[in-house]
Amino acid sequence: MANTLFAAIDMGTNAFKLLIVQAHLPGKFIPLLTVREHVVLGRDSPSSTISTHSQNLSIKSLQNFNKLIQTHNVPLLHTRCVATSAVREAQNKAEFIHSISETTGFKVDVLSGEEEARFSYLGALQFFPVFENLVLNIDIGGGSTEFAIGLRGKVEFCLSLKLGHVTLTQQNFGDEEAERASNMREYIRNVIKESGLIDKVKNIGFEIALGSSGTIRAIEKAVFKGYALDFADTEALLSECKRDWKFSIEELKSVVERLCKGGEGQNVRRDGFFKRRSESIVAGGILLDEIFDLLGIKEMLVSGYGLREGLIADSLAKVFDDGYDLNANARFRSILRLATRFNSKRITTSAAEIASIAREIFEGLRKYKELDNDGINLTVDLDEKDLENLEAACLLHNIGLSTGKKGYHKKSYHIIMNGNHLRGYSAEEVKLIALLTRHHRKKLPKLDDASFNELEEVSYSICLVIIVLLVLREFDMIFHVLFQAKQKFKVLCAIIRLSVVLHRNGYINYREMDFSHSHEGFKLVMSRNMMWKLNMFCFTLCSSCSIFLC
Repeated sequence: MANTLFAAIDMGTNAFKLLIVQAHLPGKFIPLLTVREHVVLGRDSPSSTISTHSQNLSIKSLQNFNKLIQTHNVPLLHTRCVATSAVREAQNKAEFIHSISETTGFKVDVLSGEEEARFSYLGALQFFPVFENLVLNIDIGGGSTEFAIGLRGKVEFCLSLKLGHVTLTQQNFGDEEAERASNMREYIRNVIKESGLIDKVKNIGFEIALGSSGTIRAIEKAVFKGYALDFADTEALLSECKRDWKFSIEELKSVVERLCKGGEGQNVRRDGFFKRRSESIVAGGILLDEIFDLLGIKEMLVSGYGLREGLIADSLAKVFDDGYDLNANARFRSILRLATRFNSKRITTSAAEIASIAREIFEGLRKYKELDNDGINLTVDLDEKDLENLEAACLLHNIGLSTGKKGYHKKSYHIIMNGNHLRGYSAEEVKLIALLTRHHRKKLPKLDDASFNELEEVSYSICLVIIVLLVLREFDMIFHVLFQAKQKFKVLCAIIRLSVVLHRNGYINYREMDFSHSHEGFKLVMSRNMMWKLNMFCFTLCSSCSIFLC
């Protein structure tokens, strides 16, 4: 499993962030761990020198990241650590980087503004199916903002401007709030106009505007939850569940207008909603508002991925050479978008770990079926599409928790079925994924349950097979086809249920999972503080059509 694990560290101006993923060719990776450390480089120093205090905080955070990377058994060659604007501009960056290398072993790559823009664009491509579109990607960081225009993974133009939400917040634009906002806008406009960005974007053009930074995601979340309309509750979230990671210029302006309103009440509300980001969200909102106006942007798609995911994609392309496809698994990304839409990072990470456990069990079961020549036969055939649907259900099984724990599996089903979120999936596949989330807990459905009837109603491919068999008068085969569909659903149900239970109760360390196979069955090897084994001889189907572990 370690050979498929990759890690990326982003030493940003406003925070340090770690991402660990599990990769699957040709172009899919599942985030297993995301960690954010609140390190604001240079805030406590009046010059462009990284202070001793900030250096100590940085090293402590990176040491914590190193422990996590080692715990997950990520190979050293699969780990990348990069620094952006604050380190790029620091006078003592060489000393700082050397200190990091000595204390943590990380080799820090200080990205140029252009490299940062390219990686942010690559990261956005992993989130949205916009590979074939001419995309303008914008990444607002703490110390700079990166612009990239790209097509089919190739950057046509990129530019980095020293306009960041942290550095803008720290500048003195006046004493009164209205005065500060006005002066900040004028300063931003001048920097952008003098850079030549407007003419360059106008000459090249773009089809889609994309935002790939935490500030832009925070503004989109404010739009999504009705921040400008004085509501931000779960009812609003569910009623708006058809929104899909985007906002218009009008929605942006309404949020920025609310952010710029003064008064103690508004400040308290802003702090409560944006939390740590509240300190610089006003500057970030004003900056984005000016970018919209100057570049003629009417609507922006908002990527849940950015620089770190771009680093992962670049690493995969280098390690697997021609085996990695930037545009592969576009439809699987809609699963990840939906998962991150309704879940916190912690819950999304938990779902990803469950998906990894389910994949190992699925592969072990499939391998056992291949080796089982004269033993107890598993009477269903499992293929790659079944695995994809199983992983999707694992990643989405807990999205209903966004409105509370009670009956969350039913709410997960409702969200999947009513939002038109899963692009590229057939109605049959969407129904299957939704039903797997619905039945991952509580009672396992019986073969005559209404759920199976629902599944068959939308199964167009099964209907075609049955029509052919009717013409051929193969009545026994008709029963076999229907029986197989129901059996397969129960097998996938059993795997997701088992994976959730193993993960929830801490019985298994998915990072150290492995299988040994024989004609007698397969062993799932796992560890918790000490190595021990749980024998799982096989999943079988009895004559009564129920599944059991023997």
